[in-house]
Amino acid sequence: IEKFWQRHAVKPGVTGLAQAKGYRGETDFAAMSGRVKLDRFYVKNWSLLLDVKIILMTIMSFMKGNEIAY
Repeated sequence: IEKFWQRHAVKPGVTGLAQAKGYRGETDFAAMSGRVKLDRFYVKNWSLLLDVKIILMTIMSFMKGNEIAY
């Protein structure tokens, strides 16, 4: 996957944009490409507001229940 290494430019956290958008669990090439795309977006566009948005999205996903969440 092109530019896969860029997703390691920041330290991992409790959650991430890719996970909040549903890219988690078992994966295939298409899902991994989506994860990398969103991880690269996060690295290039980091802000406190984006972090707050990701946390809120994660909480909402947790409260709604999600069949692909582990």
